[in-house]
Amino acid sequence: MKFEHFALNVPDPRALAAWYVRHAGWQIARAQLEAPYKHFLADESGRVTLEIYHNPAAAVPDFAAAHPLCFHVALYSLDARADCARFLAAGATHFLDEPQPDGSLLIMLRDPWGIPLQLCQRAQPFPGF
Repeated sequence: MKFEHFALNVPDPRALAAWYVRHAGWQIARAQLEAPYKHFLADESGRVTLEIYHNPAAAVPDFAAAHPLCFHVALYSLDARADCARFLAAGATHFLDEPQPDGSLLIMLRDPWGIPLQLCQRAQPFPGF
């Protein structure tokens, strides 16, 4: 089976979608213009999608209170430090730098809504990257 999407109930899907489009280079693959404002965001490959929406039938998680090891959105980066600086300038906050024994660098941030965001600069990228 192929991975289709991961979904999050967020407070403002339209603003969150615009932030990831502007700062991560993602594209809106599909959008619903009325409540619950579903947006499917695709990465630059078009292969991986994140669904965001606001549905009051369920509580919006307190993303800022969740430890990033519970879940995080991970982005492949050729220069994690430069991408980190760019995201920080766009309103993200820094959580942790994790240099790895193999020379990889993982940087954990939180986007402006508190969602854990990891930058992965891998010494040995996964196949297809």
